[in-house]
Amino acid sequence: MYLRENSRRIAHLDRHHSTQHIDVVKVLLEDPKTQGIVLIGEIGGTMEEEAAAYLEQFNKTRSNPKPVVSFIAGATAPPGRRMGHAGAIISGGKGTASAKVEALEKAGARIATSPAQIGDLMLKAMKEAGLA
Repeated sequence: MYLRENSRRIAHLDRHHSTQHIDVVKVLLEDPKTQGIVLIGEIGGTMEEEAAAYLEQFNKTRSNPKPVVSFIAGATAPPGRRMGHAGAIISGGKGTASAKVEALEKAGARIATSPAQIGDLMLKAMKEAGLA
């Protein structure tokens, strides 16, 4: 029941134009029923790196950090090739898949290299945190 309610709330947040990853991360970190976070991003822009900085400051420093798993789409995109929406501007060393992965790992996130790994990584993280 809660998963369904929480999914609706997250879907509601995501429906609004300009919702940033950090906005959703803040809600999930403060929600006592949320036990873990899956952050899915893509190359281009800096939303994932901003969310990672927030996670590093406000989740990693908790006595019981919430497990975080992330997947960055577009990591295999050829350099310099525009890939539709995922071809958002990469500038100043930010926005690349490697920069996002580095920031998320520094924040304590486990990184999936394929969407198929997300569930297994989250289960492992939840077990290590004593939540599963």
